[in-house]
Amino acid sequence: MTSKNSRQIALEALRLIQRRNAYADVALDCTLSRARQNNIILPESDRRLITELVYGCTRRQKTLQAVLQNFSQKPTTKLPPDLLIILQIGVYQLCFLDRIKPSAIVHTTVELAKENNLTGLSGFTNGIMRSILRAKEKEDILANISDPASFYSYPEWLIELWQKEFGQEAIANICNWFNQTPHLDLRVNLLHATRDQVLAAFAEAKIPVEPIPHLPDGIRVGQGAGDVSQLPKFKDGWWSVQDASAQLVTYLLDPQPNEIIIDACAAPGGKTTHISDRLKNTGKVYALDRLANRLKKVDQNTARLGITNVETLEIDAREFAGIPEGKCDRVLLDVPCSGLGTLHRHADARWRQTPDEPYKLAKTQAEILESAIQWVKPEGVIVYSTCTIHPAENEEVITQFLINHPDWQIVPPSADNPAAHFASDRGWVKVLPHEHDMDGFFMVKLQRLGG
Repeated sequence: MTSKNSRQIALEALRLIQRRNAYADVALDCTLSRARQNNIILPESDRRLITELVYGCTRRQKTLQAVLQNFSQKPTTKLPPDLLIILQIGVYQLCFLDRIKPSAIVHTTVELAKENNLTGLSGFTNGIMRSILRAKEKEDILANISDPASFYSYPEWLIELWQKEFGQEAIANICNWFNQTPHLDLRVNLLHATRDQVLAAFAEAKIPVEPIPHLPDGIRVGQGAGDVSQLPKFKDGWWSVQDASAQLVTYLLDPQPNEIIIDACAAPGGKTTHISDRLKNTGKVYALDRLANRLKKVDQNTARLGITNVETLEIDAREFAGIPEGKCDRVLLDVPCSGLGTLHRHADARWRQTPDEPYKLAKTQAEILESAIQWVKPEGVIVYSTCTIHPAENEEVITQFLINHPDWQIVPPSADNPAAHFASDRGWVKVLPHEHDMDGFFMVKLQRLGG
C-alpha cells in the first residue's frame, strides 16, 4: 500500500465529513471498512497517517482555509470541493507534520488532484503548494493569521466564551490543548488486577505507561499504542478505557458495598463499571439510558469485566420508571451536555455546536436533576457531572437548583478523596484541561440538609 493510497482514503473520509455532514469517527470507520472490503491491507503506519489527516484536517479546517486564502488568487469558496479538500490535506502536512519531506508532500498533493479528475488544475495545485512551501522556509506562515479563531481553528463564539471565562492570557493554552491528539487513559478493574500488575503487563509488552497523579487506579498510555483491544490483558478484563477526569466522578460519588445506586445516563458504561468496581460487585447498580442500542455497550463492558450487579434499563432519566422510589443510596447524573470539555476527542464537535445549544441543554439537565430527587433516600446523595466547561451547564444549573431546593447542600469531597485536589471553594469540582492535562469536567456532590 503506497502513501498515495492513504491520502486517497483520507480524502474519501473528509468528503463524507465536509459534504455529507458525517461525524468524523463514523466517516473514518466507514472508509477504513471499505478499504478492507476491497482487500486493501493497510500497515499500521498508514492507518495512523489516515487518522491523523482526517482528524487533523477536520480540527484545523479554519486554519487551513486561512493559509490557502493567503496564497490563492481565487477565493477558496470558488474552488472545486474535492480540490479544496486535497489542498487542505497538503497544507496540513506542511504546517503540522514534520516526518514527511516537504517535496514529497507537494508531489503527492499534485498526484492526488490528478487521480481525482482534476488534471486540469494540477498546475494550480502545484503552484499554490510550492508558494506555501517557499514561504514556510522563510517564515512562520501561521503567524501571519491575525484572527485568533482562524489561527487556532475554532468558531468565533467559542473563542469569545473562553476569553470571558478564563481570560485572554489562557486562550493559547486552552486552544492548543484541544488541538492535540487525545490521551489514552485506562482504569484498572480491581475485581481482577491491581495497578502494579497492569503496569507490569504493559512493561513486559514494552508499551510505555505511567500512573496518573491523584488517581489510585489510573494509567496513562504513551502515544501510538495501536488497537486498544490488542493491548495487554484487555480480553482478560483487567482494565477499561476511561479518561482521568471521568474516573474522578465515581470517587466523588463514593459508592459503599451493598448500596443501591442509579447511573442515570449510563451508556457506554465507563462510570457504571467503575461504580461496580468500587462496590466490589455487591449491591445493585441500575444503568439507565433512553436508547436500547446504547445499553448493549454497557452489557458488553460488564460481561468483559466480570461484573454481575448491574441491571440495564431503557428509561429516560427524567422518568426513572421502574426504579424503587426513595430507596437509592446514591444517584449519578452524568447528564447529556455540549461536550465542550472533550473537543480534542471529537474532531468535528467544535463545528457542530452552536452558542445556544448549552442553554438548551441546561433545561434538560435541570429536569433530570429535579427528577432524581424522588429516588434518593433521605440521607442519600446525588452527583451531577458533565464533560463540558460551559458555566450555563454547570455552575448555573447547580446554583439554580440550590435556590429552588434550600434543603439541599453541596458536599465537598473529603481530604482523602482523589477529587479533593480539583475542588473549588464552593465545593464543586472543575477540571480545566489546560491546567490539569485532563478532559474538561464539572462535578458536584449534593445531599439533603441533615442527611
